Amino acid sequence: MKKILLLFLLLPALTSFGQDTEVLKKLDSQADQYGKIAMQIWNYAELGYLETNSSALLQKTLTDAGFKVTAGVANIPTAFVAEYGSGKPVIGIMAEFDALPGVSQKAVPFRDPVVEGGAGHACGHHLFGTASVAAGISVMEWMKENKIQGTLRVYGTPAEEGGGGKVYMARAGVMDDVDAMLHWHAGSQNAAGATSSLANISTKFRFYGEASHAAAAPERGKSALDAVEAMNFMVNLMREHVPMETRMHYVITRGGEAPNVVPAFAESYHYVRHPDAQVVQDIFARMVKAAEGAALGTQTRMEYEVINGVYNLLPNETLARIMHKNLEIVGGVSYTAEERKFAEEIIKTFPKGVLASPDDAAKIVPFVVNEKGGGGSTDVGDVSWLVPTAGLNTATWVPGTSAHTWQAVAAGGTSIGQKGMMVAAKTLTLTAMDIFKNPSVTSTALEELNKRRGPGFEYKALVGDRNAPLDYRK
Repeated sequence: MKKILLLFLLLPALTSFGQDTEVLKKLDSQADQYGKIAMQIWNYAELGYLETNSSALLQKTLTDAGFKVTAGVANIPTAFVAEYGSGKPVIGIMAEFDALPGVSQKAVPFRDPVVEGGAGHACGHHLFGTASVAAGISVMEWMKENKIQGTLRVYGTPAEEGGGGKVYMARAGVMDDVDAMLHWHAGSQNAAGATSSLANISTKFRFYGEASHAAAAPERGKSALDAVEAMNFMVNLMREHVPMETRMHYVITRGGEAPNVVPAFAESYHYVRHPDAQVVQDIFARMVKAAEGAALGTQTRMEYEVINGVYNLLPNETLARIMHKNLEIVGGVSYTAEERKFAEEIIKTFPKGVLASPDDAAKIVPFVVNEKGGGGSTDVGDVSWLVPTAGLNTATWVPGTSAHTWQAVAAGGTSIGQKGMMVAAKTLTLTAMDIFKNPSVTSTALEELNKRRGPGFEYKALVGDRNAPLDYRK
C-alpha cells in the first residue's frame, strides 16, 4: 500500500518530467530547421529598424505555427507581437534580430569580410531571434497538447544596437500586462544569474558653422569641426571627474568634406553609461554644457538629438533561479572535432592574456546575484523595470570571444552558434513551462520587482517623448 501511495504522489512529477523530455526531444529534431532560419537572418545582416526581411521571416514562422501576429506595433515597422492563448498568466519571450555596421565576416577563423565595411551579426541577434521564436512555438505546442491556461507572447524587438526598440514598445504599453518576461543573448559562456547592466544615453551633437576657403579666406569661416573637437576635448577632461564606473565613448560621424573648405557642418556621436540611470542623466547634462561651451567658443550653433536611452537591468532572482535550474538541466555546448579545431584557431587570434579553452563551452557558470551593472547596455533594461524579467547567455561563440567582433560573427555563422542557440531555446522553453505550471511564482517575482525599484516608482523613458529613430542607421 505504501508503495502504491508513493507512486501516486510521484506521478505528477514523473508526468511533468516526461513532458519536458518530449519537448526537448522535439526541439532537437527541429535544430536543422531553426538553424536554416538563423542563417538566413545572418546573411541578411540588416541594421536597426531596417530589418524588413529578418522580421518578416520570424513573423511568418510564428504565423505558420498558429500564433496571431500583429506587425508594426509602437509605430515601428519591424516590431511585432505574436500571441497565443488567453487569460493569466501572461508570459513574454523577447526576440532580437538586428545586425551591426562595419563587421561583415565570413564563417571562417580568420579575418575575411563578406563585404568590406558591410554589416554583420557581431552580437548574435540572428540566433537570439530564432531561438526565441523556437521556444515560443515549442511552448505553444505544449500548451495546446495539455490544455494549459494562459497567454504566451513572442515580442519582435528591433534595433537593440543603439536604437532602443524595446524602449518605445515599453513606452507604448504593449508589455504592461505581462507577468514574466524572458530573454537571452548570444555569448561565450553559459550563464543565467540575476545580474544588471549599465544605463546608457546616446546622443548625436551637431554643430553648424560657416564654410569658407581655408587658405584664401579662413577669417570668414566658422569651423563646425573645431566645435566638435572642442567639445570632445572637454568631455575627455570630464573623465577625471565622474564616478569610476562611468563609461564615455564617441565617434566623429561627420568632420567636413575637404581640407581646403572650413567645415560648415560636423557631428559627433556620444555614449555615456553608468550602473545608475540618474547618474547617467546627470553626466549627460554636463556633456550638453560642454557642447554649448564649444559652440560659444567657436561661434557656431549647436543642436543635439538623443538617439537612445536605456535603463540598467533590474535583476529578478525569483525568475533567474528558475532559468538557472533549467540551464543546468539542458547543459552547455559540446564540440565535434571539427568545431574544436575551429575554436582553437579562433582562440589564437585573441590578444595575449585572454585565457580560454574550447572545453569552457560545455560549462555552466555558477548562479550569481550582481546588482551592479558591468559591460554593456541593453534596452531590456527598460522592460525589467516594468515587468519581472529574467535572461541567460549561452556559448554561441568560442569561449573568450568578445561581442561586436569579427570572431563573434564568424562563430555565429557556424554549427557552434546554432548549438548555443538551441541551448537557449530549450532553456527558455522549460522556464516558460515551469511558470505556466506554477503561475503563483509571478506574484513572488512582482513583489521582488516592487522591492528593488522602490516605492513610488514611475517609469519615464530616458528618450523622452521622441519617436523611434527609424533612420538612425541610414
